[in-house]
Amino acid sequence: MRRFLKKISKNSRSNEDGIFFEKITNILGFKPNNIYYYKKAFTHSSINKVDDKGNPFNYERLEFLGDSMLGSVISAHLYNEVPTGDEGYLTKMRSKIVSREHLNELGRDLNLIQFVESKVNPQHFGENIHGNIFEALIGAIYLDKGFKHCESFIQKKVIKPYVDIPKLEGKVISYKSLIIEWCQKEKKPFQFETFEDTGNEEQKYFGVKLHIDNKIVTKARATSKKKAEEKAAQRAYFVFQDQIVKK
Repeated sequence: MRRFLKKISKNSRSNEDGIFFEKITNILGFKPNNIYYYKKAFTHSSINKVDDKGNPFNYERLEFLGDSMLGSVISAHLYNEVPTGDEGYLTKMRSKIVSREHLNELGRDLNLIQFVESKVNPQHFGENIHGNIFEALIGAIYLDKGFKHCESFIQKKVIKPYVDIPKLEGKVISYKSLIIEWCQKEKKPFQFETFEDTGNEEQKYFGVKLHIDNKIVTKARATSKKKAEEKAAQRAYFVFQDQIVKK
């Protein structure tokens, strides 16, 4: 079976690697020691590549590693910058910085999608591909250059341009979580009533009615239950904003 899979060696080089090396160096701000890790960071599992030991050659494990590195560096930064913040505050702030939405934004800003090798049509990539490969890139930096370079990259690309603590304090990353927390504190009964709403459209939609205090407060529809519930919760937030902010 493996003889049908393209093998990748850590020592393999080509003209394409040279072009990739130049482009990735411009993004990183330093020259990689081993381009192997960076090629792996942008290889989708659909390619079915393996390394010279027969192990899968794609970004998924690097994504896991990069997520851990990113969380560690952000945690240390918040710990040092906000000495009065308790564990709950620091955890909430870190979640805002490393939210999937924010990571996707970072990946898009760096145009990392240009490097992805895949058998999947780019139009069919989910939105999270941008954040996934950003995390994989961080994992590649760690393996190639060590923690100091990894920390420096995160400081330069994430913390300095994006981390504004006063602004982050007021940022809502999940309206659904915020509404649920508020309802629980205020002892208000609530329910997200979700139903399939296809209408006359080919694509499946879901409708949501948000009940608070046994009354329908907002309605929303989207292509998934999760998105519809988040949209309904966001609308409810603006309905009750004055009461929620006071709390």
